[in-house]
Amino acid sequence: MVKLVVATKNKGKIAEIKKVLQEMPFEVLSMGDIGIAADIVEDGKTFEENSLKKAVEICNICRSVVIADDSGIEVDYLDGAPGIYSARFGGADATDQDRNAKLLHMLENVPYEKRTARFVCAIAVAFPDGRSFVVKDTCEGFVDFKCKGENGFGYDSLFYVAEYRKTMAELSMDIKNKISHRAKALEKMAVVIKDYL
Repeated sequence: MVKLVVATKNKGKIAEIKKVLQEMPFEVLSMGDIGIAADIVEDGKTFEENSLKKAVEICNICRSVVIADDSGIEVDYLDGAPGIYSARFGGADATDQDRNAKLLHMLENVPYEKRTARFVCAIAVAFPDGRSFVVKDTCEGFVDFKCKGENGFGYDSLFYVAEYRKTMAELSMDIKNKISHRAKALEKMAVVIKDYL
């Protein structure tokens, strides 16, 4: 079993990552599991830069294989915002509810067909010997007119997946873990990591 430390304090992300990787020979640990409380400043200009910075810095502390993701929502009507600022959208102390409310306010009176958006996830893997790689994937959808569903976090309750006629937060974990940006990026990561182990 390869120990994989996930460089996040977000319990929702850790649960998703554990579920997607459960069939693979990885022991998935959180930063809390190994006693690391570091806060990494995300000052990159892309999802890839932010995820790689987190993975490398946590790897340097724990000397284990580390995976880090940076993810967010890009709304076409807002020229790709909030993008890499998705987690900080609405201010440092904003809750998921606050961020969703701000997004809804910015899209007030915007018709459905102009509310196209995508979830983006970049996943970086850093190894104690200095090697690293990054993969990225997306999930296309729309920003709904109100929050719906309880199965998720972040913008899941606003992100409408037309194929299922539901928001991401209304989908079962099994479906979400097949179609989500994070699930697809994790699958890519699991294929590439075999060449590094």
